[in-house]
This record gives sequence, structure tokens and C-alpha cells, in this order.
Amino acid sequence: MRPFHILLVDDDPIILTGVGKDLESQGYKITTADSGEKAYRLLEESKFDLVISDLVMENIDGIQVLQKAKQLYSDIMVIILTGYGDMSSAIDALRLKADDYILKPCEPEEIKFRVSKCLERLELSRKLKLYEDILPICCVCKKVRDDEGTTPGDGEWMSIEKYMWEKAKVAPTSTYCPECAQKAKDELDLL
Repeated sequence: MRPFHILLVDDDPIILTGVGKDLESQGYKITTADSGEKAYRLLEESKFDLVISDLVMENIDGIQVLQKAKQLYSDIMVIILTGYGDMSSAIDALRLKADDYILKPCEPEEIKFRVSKCLERLELSRKLKLYEDILPICCVCKKVRDDEGTTPGDGEWMSIEKYMWEKAKVAPTSTYCPECAQKAKDELDLL
């Protein structure tokens, strides 16, 4: 599995270096940005699994970085890291779908723990999304189950033809694939 790619955004070079090295030692791929503007450019150029952004920066702040990241990638995780924390900024960040909020200064172990938990949630979310896209097909009769609008597993079982017509308004035609055509021909030759 590829390492998780983290964008670390902070206008403090000590944070970029220290936190960056700590996270790299955990096996994460780290890209740093010393401003919100640079973070915007990097977000548009590369796909990241997680953004850790300082809250207070000139021009483009951490809230704007959070919004840009979530706008570009629906499954990206964002942690706001700040030394100017107050209840209002925490509520704003969480309302805008920040995945965590950490006050500086904090211990390196705290950041590693929070990053690990965030990325575990991301992996779980990705696995759930993968399973949502699987269409259940009976291995015997080849009917499919339409779970749309129901609890998964409670949907109606129907023929693939009916399913395609109801979902995509596509009327499939029956034919033979090359293997089945050869098998049918061989069976006819035996008669």
C-alpha cells in the first residue's frame, strides 16, 4: 500500500521542519507549504490524503485552506493546528468539516496519534465507499439486488435486464459471448 500523502501548511518554519520530520519518521509522505497561497497551488497540483493547516496565516488562512481542500477532494481529511484557539474558531472549523482541531503547542506524540486516527477514519471511509459501489448478483440465477433507497441487503431482486432498464433506460439484447457461442456450437455438433 502506498504511504499516505500529507500536506503540512504553516508559516512557522520550525513547525514545518519539526512536525514534518516527525511524521516522515512514521512513514508518511510529507509536502510542506509555508503559506495558504502555496497550499492552494499544491492542492490543485497533487492529491493529498490529509492536510494539517495552521489556522492563522496572512492572506489565506487555515479556514480557507480547509474549504479549498474539501472543495477539491470530497474524501480529504483536514486537521486545523493553531496556537490561537478559541471556542469560536474551533466551532467554525468543525462546522466547515474539519476532521480534527489541535492546539499548539502540543507534544509530537499527540500529533502522531491524531494523524493516525484521522487516517484510520479515511481508510474506513474509502472501504465503505468501495463496498457501496458493488452491485450484488446472485451466483445461481444471476438476478441483481437493487438496494437504492433501502437498507443495504433489503432491496428487490430482479433480472439484470429489468435493472438496466429501470436504472439507465437501456434495453439489453440477448446474444452470445465468443466462449458461449463456441460451447453452443459444440453442443449442436454433438446432436
